[in-house]
Amino acid sequence: MKFVALAFVVIFTFGGLLLAAGYDAGMHLITGALLPAMPAEFMIIMGVAVCAYLVANPMDVVKNTGHYFKSLSQPAAHTKEDYVELLSMLFTVFKLARTKGWLSLEQHIERPEESKLFEQFPTFQNNHHASLFLCDYLRIISLGNDSAHEIDSLMDEELETISAHEHHPGHAVQVMADGVPALGIVAAVLGVIKTMASISEPPEILGKMIGGALVGTFLGVWLAYGFIGPIAGAMTSRADTKVMYYRCIKAGIVAFLNGAAPQVAVEFSRKLLPHDVQPTFLELEDKLNELPAPTA
Repeated sequence: MKFVALAFVVIFTFGGLLLAAGYDAGMHLITGALLPAMPAEFMIIMGVAVCAYLVANPMDVVKNTGHYFKSLSQPAAHTKEDYVELLSMLFTVFKLARTKGWLSLEQHIERPEESKLFEQFPTFQNNHHASLFLCDYLRIISLGNDSAHEIDSLMDEELETISAHEHHPGHAVQVMADGVPALGIVAAVLGVIKTMASISEPPEILGKMIGGALVGTFLGVWLAYGFIGPIAGAMTSRADTKVMYYRCIKAGIVAFLNGAAPQVAVEFSRKLLPHDVQPTFLELEDKLNELPAPTA
């Protein structure tokens, strides 16, 4: 859907030009003025923008930005099925801790990638950062610190760090989008300088050169608001969905530490979820009833 929307940015822009100027005049503008000037103007604008982006951001953010382009094809990092699995996993962990004590989880949290318990939930087990997040807090609790208030505060601090990390790519691309219109002006000024150096040319040639220079201003604004800015927004939205996965884990753990029964604790997590990925109470209950009894 997002790729279709980006394609329609091009269609509506040039389609509107054709309607406004008339087909023949519009095609003359597109083929005679816009398209010939675009390669050079695009090179100046996007070349400088990308270089400025590379200067401003560490390599970790650059790599993560590449991963976040996935937001155009997969806007959400996690599906409803992923959350059903996550809630089922939390229920299993809480039930095992309630029946056999926190120490029964030790073998699972030390090597989550080899845990028979987590093998039942492959999406979670393959999410390296989320499994470490959960196991680290289960380890702290099993060592004797089961204060809900302290765990809640510590989780909030870590979630702020995770959120900043996940939102940085979208923020970096948005900063680039904010600067691209100004770079379009730079390209236009260079075109004007070129025009002024040819001031002795006849008016029809000067007019074409000035038109080519103004393509830089058009291209800068068009790219910023039609493409780069929306892509940055899509990255930010995907980052929100990644952080929500961790918030869901936190809500369940804190509720359980406050004395909630395993099924009630996962209800705290379920109610935190947005409606598009939130399973209903009955859907989750049916899934929990299908789970085998947890074993240490």
